[in-house]
Amino acid sequence: MAGSGTAHLRDPESTLLRAEHLVVEFPVGNTGLKVHAVSDVSLDILPGETLGLVGESGSGKSTTGRALMQMPSPGSGSVTLDGQEITGLKSNDLRELRPQMQMIFQDPISSLNPRRRVGEIVGEPLRIWKRGSAAEQDALVDATLEAVGIDPSAAKGRRPHEFSGGQCQRICVARALMLDPKILICDEPVSALDVSVQAQILNLLQDMKERYGLTMLFIAHDLAVVKNVSDRVAVMYLGKLCEVGSPDDIYARPAHPYTRALIDSIPSADSETNTHEGVRLTGEIPSPVAPPSGCRFRTRCPSAQELCSQVEPVMREVSPNQFVACHFPLHDENSGTAVGSPA
Repeated sequence: MAGSGTAHLRDPESTLLRAEHLVVEFPVGNTGLKVHAVSDVSLDILPGETLGLVGESGSGKSTTGRALMQMPSPGSGSVTLDGQEITGLKSNDLRELRPQMQMIFQDPISSLNPRRRVGEIVGEPLRIWKRGSAAEQDALVDATLEAVGIDPSAAKGRRPHEFSGGQCQRICVARALMLDPKILICDEPVSALDVSVQAQILNLLQDMKERYGLTMLFIAHDLAVVKNVSDRVAVMYLGKLCEVGSPDDIYARPAHPYTRALIDSIPSADSETNTHEGVRLTGEIPSPVAPPSGCRFRTRCPSAQELCSQVEPVMREVSPNQFVACHFPLHDENSGTAVGSPA
């Protein structure tokens, strides 16, 4: 169930990006109330790794990604990039750090300036940071557009509205790569695209990851998409992390009832592939203004007991490199508990 803790974090010396105890809250007008968007979230990413962050809409995934980028800075907690604490940086120091962290947004068309031509959009980061001469900038724009599958001779003089959604997302990827970032934060980069185009963009990101040695945080609500691109997966619900582990482990043996429910919700053309009964979610997602006490998932969890309303679960290891925040996980190799029995 949704909880806190840092048991899933690895050696800080080996991580490129590390966030501990992130909290992001937004005021609700003048009511004195707050939206608890992100509550005590900790995660880390190794160099060259892709971390998939998944969950339903409203779970706090995008807010977490923006907090890592300091857009805006979290209310509390720390973010470390390559050994440097960045949450306390002043505006000028933070600006100097920006080229190392780039973001690809969910809507590719609205994230591009409709008044600018593609050549100007992709080359703008180089001009802002005065990287190279005009000729060198132009050559890098051409090379990067070609790398993402866009013909620079045909595209540079055109505006975003003249391209499809998939082509616009390729342009966004090219723009994000211009400053040679250390990490890409991809905020649901394929959710607005057709299924066939999604596959093209996912393949493109994988190719770019290998070519440029990128580290990525891949945010999505579709577990089927995340499984194919991630080295590690973190599941999020109502501002809290539920489960962290490798894609193969989480898909084969999810330990959290919410993870199981997300996997069960993936459409399948062959009904015979679902041999288990599945976890059925009931009720509505609680309001982030007044989240449930204890475990935030307890109001919809089929395994919830009295303990879940009183004590918030803490992240713990239930099998090698698989961590879950749940009082009653679906499996626990460390304690030998059976499905649905108290840990």
